[in-house]
Amino acid sequence: MIRDIERNGNEGIGKPEPLKHELSVYWSRRITDVHRLIYSINDENIYSKLYGHYN
Repeated sequence: MIRDIERNGNEGIGKPEPLKHELSVYWSRRITDVHRLIYSINDENIYSKLYGHYN
């Protein structure tokens, strides 16, 4: 999924969606029905964290 982000930015696998409100600089992609990859991209780096959506 990280390679897909490197190639395609905020498009591609995992149903990329922008987060809202104060988190609007981040995007979310589905790993499973429960888990998400949360990330942001700048010119040189991808910053990410994994999140269990229904914990």
